[in-house]
Amino acid sequence: MKTCSITMCFYLGLLSMVAVSAPEELHDGQIKREADGRLVAWDEQKKTWLGVEAFWRSYADRRGGLTWGQRKDYPPYEQVKEFDTLIIELKQGPCLMEFFHARWRRGNDVRRWHQLFNEYGSCPHVFD
Repeated sequence: MKTCSITMCFYLGLLSMVAVSAPEELHDGQIKREADGRLVAWDEQKKTWLGVEAFWRSYADRRGGLTWGQRKDYPPYEQVKEFDTLIIELKQGPCLMEFFHARWRRGNDVRRWHQLFNEYGSCPHVFD
């Protein structure tokens, strides 16, 4: 039986570590497309993949809930406070909005989860 030199054994050990990769680290708001084309987002608090709308609701719930609910119009400007949230419902679908720096912004523009959030539902159209 042949044995390897210390140097050779060291390199073989390094190669075996490179070949075995660590599992991907998931982060809140990470998004992926399922085989059926549906988008899902990782909810770090629940440690599970959720549909985009369920992810938005979970995010809002951990911050006290949707301040203005799900609606087709924006609330009166003078009643809105910093970090208020709502899901705006336009003909193209829903989009999570967050009031940030004196105006409504898409939730993803404030939180920077993943660019695909801005392509979901009515998010590409909320400023038309």
